[in-house]
Amino acid sequence: MSSVAEPVKWAEKVIRRYVLDNKVPEMSECSSRVLLETQAGCFVTIHRKDGSLRGCIGTLTPTTRNLAEEIRANAVSSATRDPRFPPVSGKEMDDLYVTVDVLEKPEECDVEELDPQEYGVIVESGARKGVLLPNLPGVRTVADQIRIALAKAGISNKEDFRIYRFKVTRYG
Repeated sequence: MSSVAEPVKWAEKVIRRYVLDNKVPEMSECSSRVLLETQAGCFVTIHRKDGSLRGCIGTLTPTTRNLAEEIRANAVSSATRDPRFPPVSGKEMDDLYVTVDVLEKPEECDVEELDPQEYGVIVESGARKGVLLPNLPGVRTVADQIRIALAKAGISNKEDFRIYRFKVTRYG
């Protein structure tokens, strides 16, 4: 029996099938009742074996009927639609690994209530939104976390913005 968690197994299966065969697995191919019976936002992150980022796409709140569908959609997007990278190719597949972060509901907070190791952060000003997952390499302080999230959203630190925090369960 593999020790790889169900969310990661499912994401890897989806990515492999989509990249190699240009097809997505049917929901009937997901054997996890938990994934089929749970709703949550999630991020699917693809890493190179050297640890560098290769793709990351996610949803903050559920957009589909269940977590299996959420993972499937975000896995395909992470492999093919992250604007920072070209689509994953078949020849790369053996040099990649996947993590899945399942999000708890975001809650508005003050900067004093953040901890970059425990909470992800969302900064929001109007329609602009920047998101940073928790416990990322190189993000040691709340100031780092806010600065990076603001930059991702194109929000100046002089503008008014709202802060939300969220916890994740990370698989992989």
